[in-house]
Amino acid sequence: MIFNIAIIVIYTIAIVLIFMYALAQLNLLFNYLAAKKNHKDCPKLNLSNSEEIPYVTIQLPVYNELYVMERLLENIADIDYPKDKLEIQVLDDSTDETLETTATQIKKIQQTGLDIQHITRSNREGFKAGALKEGLETAKGDFIAIFDADFLPKKDWLKRTIPFFKDSEIGVVQTRWGHINRNYSLLTKIQAFALDAHFTLEQVGRNSKGHFINFNGTAGVWRKDCIIDAGNWEGDTLTEDLDLSYRAQLKNWKFKYLEDVETPAELPVVISAARSQQFRWNKGGAENFRKMLWRILKSKNISAKTKIHGMLHLLNSSMFLSVFIVAVLSIPMLYIKNEYAHLRFYFYMMSFFVISTVIFFVCYWFMYKKIYGSGFKNFFSYVGMFFTFFSIAMGFSLHNSIAVLEGHIGKRSEFVRTPKFNITTLKDSWKGNKYLRKKLSLNVIIEGGLMLYFAFGLYSAFVVGDQGGDFGLFPFHLMLFLGFGYVFFKSLSSKV
Repeated sequence: MIFNIAIIVIYTIAIVLIFMYALAQLNLLFNYLAAKKNHKDCPKLNLSNSEEIPYVTIQLPVYNELYVMERLLENIADIDYPKDKLEIQVLDDSTDETLETTATQIKKIQQTGLDIQHITRSNREGFKAGALKEGLETAKGDFIAIFDADFLPKKDWLKRTIPFFKDSEIGVVQTRWGHINRNYSLLTKIQAFALDAHFTLEQVGRNSKGHFINFNGTAGVWRKDCIIDAGNWEGDTLTEDLDLSYRAQLKNWKFKYLEDVETPAELPVVISAARSQQFRWNKGGAENFRKMLWRILKSKNISAKTKIHGMLHLLNSSMFLSVFIVAVLSIPMLYIKNEYAHLRFYFYMMSFFVISTVIFFVCYWFMYKKIYGSGFKNFFSYVGMFFTFFSIAMGFSLHNSIAVLEGHIGKRSEFVRTPKFNITTLKDSWKGNKYLRKKLSLNVIIEGGLMLYFAFGLYSAFVVGDQGGDFGLFPFHLMLFLGFGYVFFKSLSSKV
């Protein structure tokens, strides 16, 4: 009985945490909808007046980007901004042949009169944060635009972002990510679905009410003075962007989020690449929770509501741990429910999980219809995409929970870059990419075991109790079975 009580208590805590997170998302939806109705004019620099055009440095932190470097440099060289006010720093930590090919391409670009520098280091200390910090030491610009290797800003990108720095309190201007290969596969579709929710609902919902948002590591511009004032880049977490964002906002710098400025980028097309990216993001979030929690709580500059949203923001990745706990314990709970009839009322109360799912369903629909439009056909497509996304997200819950736990206990690990592919159409292939890891991890084997575990959960629905079964958790276990099955088999196929 003690064991059963322990399961019930842990299950209940996880359910309540998920419900609290859902309520926070609902609040962000209300903020988002209110922001859409209120269009405030902001003071802007007049870039048609040469005296108001500031000096800008574009930083390109890269590491072994064989497949996308040529595309990246061609795109950045085409940016429409006065050459006498523009500097480009290629912060190249590469250790393979791209170091030489990049140097050759940069020399050709220099001949056009563009100020572009190839900056290399003898070690990768601090990883991306270290490269950005070293580049900052010689950066000529008052404003620092940053792009990862897979991003393709449009020609007018600087002219649409730099004007917002007219307000001297604005430290960062962040733009919305686009996806050049959104429809390449089911994997890219669900990644786009999740990122679209972050870059609409969450970023706008927080920013519109003055709550903390984060620079997303790329496709944004920093005021150089803001970086220095906030303590500069630090490499003690895997998400240096989130870290510096919070330190800057705790120093009262304002962030401006531009939902209408889209910066296209390439999504990982192989699940192993998506796994490494997810691991870094989720572990980094947990690391920053450890690093920033006390600073947020003791800050006298921010409201209680902003503190709550800030803590929940930093705990975003920890929701995977709650979901994983609920998933694993749901099968024992099914048997406990049917063994102890006097606990039936309690289980009815545990409909929190269903309510949470409904809240997420509503929130994500507003995001989806903004991009694809409303109407019955799009709503029908959305229903399928929502449950597909939820299933696969739960399939990632073991992998991401391990990342979260490592982050919370302070286990250090190196910055593992996400392999790029230069894939935009269905005709392009990822096979043969030299940066893909071929080794199969133990986690993948466990995910295969969890697929079988939730198959047992489906079977259990037919045999528990004495009333001909209990199918209340059947849809949940079906999604878990499909989600872990997808992750397991996709992980196997990405090794070929």
